[in-house]
Amino acid sequence: MQFIIKAYDGEGMLEKRLDVRPRHLEGMNKLSDHIICAGGLLDEEGKMKGSALIMEFDSRQELDEYIKNEPYVLEGVWEKIDIDIINVVIANGIK
Repeated sequence: MQFIIKAYDGEGMLEKRLDVRPRHLEGMNKLSDHIICAGGLLDEEGKMKGSALIMEFDSRQELDEYIKNEPYVLEGVWEKIDIDIINVVIANGIK
């Protein structure tokens, strides 16, 4: 199953986000087989305000396990997380 995750940082979390980011990226590297694409959500000034990920897992339970252990969740950076099932048709220009 493929999922689109939009995770929004809490108010005033930019500095904490930047502190936690190396652990987040380390986790992303370990999950690279599950990542279709990922990046930071930006505000009008170009500062990170959250994350957008498209990921593939065998089940929603596997996705929930990842979310439960995500450093941005453990450290309270992400305040709101929206998750939907998605059907990726094209990734990086490839069908």
